[in-house]
Amino acid sequence: MASLTSPTLAPILLLIGSNIFMTFAWYGHLKFKSSPLMLAILASWGIAFVEYCMAVPANRIGSAVYSAAELKTMQEVITLVVFAVFSVFYLKEPLGWNHAIGFAMIAGGAFFIFQGRA
Repeated sequence: MASLTSPTLAPILLLIGSNIFMTFAWYGHLKFKSSPLMLAILASWGIAFVEYCMAVPANRIGSAVYSAAELKTMQEVITLVVFAVFSVFYLKEPLGWNHAIGFAMIAGGAFFIFQGRA
């Protein structure tokens, strides 16, 4: 079993954390549409800084065992999962069958990215 600091597991955990922050940076302000846009931009920028503090190390650590394409694929799949949860539970926007099919197709693409790994 990989430890939390291993170059195999740490990037995944850091990417999950970074995507949670980035999802809030990009979409969290939608619940506060009456606040000034400049405030939303500044708050999002501050939240995004925390995201970068996780995403950059995730990619640096992960590059020891994953290719750049694999790291990017992980990031995109994690982004979709985090966004789906965020959309349903925070924004209260349901996901439909079309979203499920689209996400499944992206997951299928991710499957092929990781084929051929030793």
